[in-house]
Amino acid sequence: MKLYNWKDLHNFIMKILIKLKVPTEEAEVVAESLVRADLEGVSSHGISRLSVYSKRLLDKRINNKPNIKYRMLSPAISIIDGDNGLGMVVTHKALREGIEMAADYGMAILGIHSSNHFGTASYFCQLASEEDMILMACTNSPSAMAPWGGDSAFFGTNPIAFSFPLKNQTPVIIDLSTTTVARGKIILAKKEGKAIPDNWAIDNLGNNTENPNDALKGSLLPMGGAKGAALALAVEILTTTLTGASISKEVKNIYNNNISEKANVGHFLILINTRLFKNILNYEEQLTYLLKTMKDTQGNDIRYPGERKESERLIREKEGIRLSEDVLIELKNLARKLNISFPKEINS
Repeated sequence: MKLYNWKDLHNFIMKILIKLKVPTEEAEVVAESLVRADLEGVSSHGISRLSVYSKRLLDKRINNKPNIKYRMLSPAISIIDGDNGLGMVVTHKALREGIEMAADYGMAILGIHSSNHFGTASYFCQLASEEDMILMACTNSPSAMAPWGGDSAFFGTNPIAFSFPLKNQTPVIIDLSTTTVARGKIILAKKEGKAIPDNWAIDNLGNNTENPNDALKGSLLPMGGAKGAALALAVEILTTTLTGASISKEVKNIYNNNISEKANVGHFLILINTRLFKNILNYEEQLTYLLKTMKDTQGNDIRYPGERKESERLIREKEGIRLSEDVLIELKNLARKLNISFPKEINS
């Protein structure tokens, strides 16, 4: 593992995307999302994803300049056509539109179709928190998990996230996959040639496996058994029946080089304006009291969701981001292909 300055990696991502004709403002969103994931210790959704995004931009399976369209169903409900753009770009624009809607009407509901992988939901949670908005965000993804009682993949990892803003403090951000782990962790393990825990996935014969290659051909296991599978179904309903996106079984996997169709991933966002609750219900005082009372419970190092990632981010901003040799090979090959210099290693 080699260390790199996060700002250098951010600039590298910007140069790559701009070379691929992604507008500067939109390249900034993608770079910010990927680098923040690495800073927070979620390397499966960080810069390791840049290579596959670049491939799909090059082969036109992802639109570098999407014409995003909004269809208002009511003043607080909108359906967004992402025009096959980068998932972070599509969702960021939808979120900004939703924040304005929620400022006027107290809340906003946004259903998004014709999108792609949108990175970490926690990135959008952070942005919403900065505007005093509660956010619930979820997305579907290519088949990765069998329905409860099934033996072949049907649902995606179908993550769901919640965030709750707190003035002058780290927001509460809950971001979880409905599978035992995100599929990206298995993809990263495959790149790095590492085994995975045997409770993450089953192979295509239904046997628990430590081999990431067999896991990717088989099925991830749901978080909490039947409960996780039920939550995945709820996410699937929200991200498809209320958006017009493909169900996970029909979402095209951008890692598959043998297809040409658009992915048509669906996202679903709900924003709630906390400013409406501040004076009447003392939202921030109540949340502060709740968290303090929780931390006063007997035990060791009780933290609320979001605190660990924030502490990781502060450490990595100072010390650097670690990249594995396999990820570096991919990124350096991409850099050579596009004639862009790769950042220098820290202390090299």
